[in-house]
Amino acid sequence: MKSYFRALTIAGSDSGGGAGIQADLKTFSALGCFGMSAITALTAQNTCVVTGIFPVPPEFIGQQIDAVMADIGTDAVKIGMLHSPEVIEIVTKKLAQWECPNIVLDPVMISKSGDTLLKSDAVTALKTLLIPKAFIITPNLPEASVLLDRDVENLEDMPRAAKDLADLGCANVLLKGGHLIHGDSLDLLFQKDSNSLIKLPGTRIDTLNSHGTGCTLSSAVCASLARGLGLEMAVRNAKAYIIGALTAGAEYKTGRGHGPVNHFYDLWP
Repeated sequence: MKSYFRALTIAGSDSGGGAGIQADLKTFSALGCFGMSAITALTAQNTCVVTGIFPVPPEFIGQQIDAVMADIGTDAVKIGMLHSPEVIEIVTKKLAQWECPNIVLDPVMISKSGDTLLKSDAVTALKTLLIPKAFIITPNLPEASVLLDRDVENLEDMPRAAKDLADLGCANVLLKGGHLIHGDSLDLLFQKDSNSLIKLPGTRIDTLNSHGTGCTLSSAVCASLARGLGLEMAVRNAKAYIIGALTAGAEYKTGRGHGPVNHFYDLWP
């Protein structure tokens, strides 16, 4: 019998379908993985705004992880929206209990529409409990600024920020430059064990359809790790995938705000 490459997402649900577990599961499928989920919160949102967040009780989040891991297992885990310290605590506990491999942590804090998705008191729990358990973290510049408690805004800030983020306990950091004001979208991959800093340039795509790009990129890294790729190749493949999804998605009109990327651009005509 054949076996699937398995990837588990622990994240919030996006009713608009562009981000969260919906984006993660689409990405897993597009990149050849069997996707599973543990939902941390339900959000009422569309391409313009988040109108409500309904948190899932931490105990039930733990039950979802237990159910998946006790039966199916996983080859990699992507972690997205964790809105409170209690949720971070239960997720950290379950990751350790099940010895989950290849943990990709996307420290989601603010939605594309500007709505806050992470309680302020959860940042400390994220830094002290969960980041040290991750294999790689994938913050953007605003998220890096919150984690480091200083402004990370330009190309000059990024190398030091990537190294300082690794000092929080996760040896690998993909610092995303999509929020850079000028020039192309440059990402940095820092690997502390080898003290290597790799520049990953990317052409900036002129499109409003950028909802879920962070979720999609981190879940693409997760899918590649689940398939057995090394970290640098996993990140490069994920970068190529999100550029393709953004480019293809620019041709579509979905909603009145920031529409989604095209996760299945390689499969749909």
